[in-house]
Amino acid sequence: MDLASIVALAYGLYYRRHHRRDLLFAYVALNVGIFAVVSLLLVQRVDVAVGFGLFGVLSIIRLRSSEITQQEIAYYFIAIVLGLVNGIAGPLTALLLDGVLLAVMYAADHPALLGRTRHQVITLDVVHSDPDLLRVDLESRLRAHVLHCVVTQIDYVRDTTVVDVRYVAPPQRAGVR
Repeated sequence: MDLASIVALAYGLYYRRHHRRDLLFAYVALNVGIFAVVSLLLVQRVDVAVGFGLFGVLSIIRLRSSEITQQEIAYYFIAIVLGLVNGIAGPLTALLLDGVLLAVMYAADHPALLGRTRHQVITLDVVHSDPDLLRVDLESRLRAHVLHCVVTQIDYVRDTTVVDVRYVAPPQRAGVR
């Protein structure tokens, strides 16, 4: 049941929507590892301290990289939870919880929910002193409505600005990808 749930999460949901093969392997490996350790702990009836040690080991996993988005961290968390649920819970409870977790991830990460909202870090070849002019420039370059922008870096020597932008992409025309 654990393998079916992680395959559904990693291959059925995550990879089809985000197309990152490197994280696909990480999700599967983490889930199977958690499931194996939890199953072993339950069979061997080890001390509670070993369980706390397991969570200590999990806490050293570095998820604060700029390479990993908050969305991908959510998939990590669900991969861990699926391993724990399938290792600890009875078959019916695990089946129910697997279904609920997968359904929530399917809905929460569905492109129709917030599909046109985008996030990008942009380096501009100009420094704007007026925030309104910055917004107009970004909307012109992106051809989209800017929801929020934060200047993260200004270089007056090179005359550049780095901006963290959140915007709504215009609807795609039929036949255009």
